[in-house]
Amino acid sequence: MDQEIINLYDSYTHSQTSRKDFMKKLAILTGSSALALTILPSLESNYAAAATVGADEIHSEEITFPGAEGEMQGLFAMPKGNKKKLGTVVVIHENRGLTPHIKDVTKRVALAGFVALGVDALSSLGGTPKDENKGRELISKLDADKNLQNYLKALEFLRAHPLGNGKTGVVGFCWGGAMANKLAVADPLLNAAVAYYGSQAKVEDVPKIKASLLLHYGGLDERINAGIPVYEEALKTNRIDYQLYIYEGVNHAFNNDTSPTRYNEAAANLAWQRTVDLFKKKLKS
Repeated sequence: MDQEIINLYDSYTHSQTSRKDFMKKLAILTGSSALALTILPSLESNYAAAATVGADEIHSEEITFPGAEGEMQGLFAMPKGNKKKLGTVVVIHENRGLTPHIKDVTKRVALAGFVALGVDALSSLGGTPKDENKGRELISKLDADKNLQNYLKALEFLRAHPLGNGKTGVVGFCWGGAMANKLAVADPLLNAAVAYYGSQAKVEDVPKIKASLLLHYGGLDERINAGIPVYEEALKTNRIDYQLYIYEGVNHAFNNDTSPTRYNEAAANLAWQRTVDLFKKKLKS
């Protein structure tokens, strides 16, 4: 698909642009409204394609845990039949909420040998809606400070969990990647933070980072990649333990296998292996 169309969709999903205005611009790029409607399904996520991983190997359930103000909802997952304490991981969703894809990612973390919690940041607003566009609208209504506190509460919950070994990591995607960077700044007890194509932490906050960082970026993701140079320089200057990878020729959201236009299997598999390797190194007892 034409990169200009992919860039338009990326801009739309990360702004307050109305769907009506987006469709008008898409019609201009494709040549007609009819063609725009034909292309649209390949741009949007197809959650029916979300994988069902490890059904016989993991246990997963919907749970609630204490948030900053009231209960938070999430998907809890762990290896089935496990009898020893494991490292724990908070999974942070994109800007659409705890979608079937991110629930699947949560299960993948469990399948790799960890206790995982996929947090629904939209819990206070009624939870993640089925319509991803409504989810995107709700995300913009979250209070940033309270939202950060809710994720810190999720980390506290996992550190105190009887199935956890006290070590914690986070992995986030897009909006969640930015949150992974923020949590690395905000939580000195965090052991590992993995950010997939997420906005970088503020340079002045970098000295606060104690966690080991793993940063994944798509080579074609100009919007997010613009912040890499100053962030990396700050990481080097402050001697932060980090790894940074740019996967050439792939787009923002390259890990999302329910988004056929942007998903890149080779890059996703390599990034995931690197993610699991870091968690095994930093979160094992």
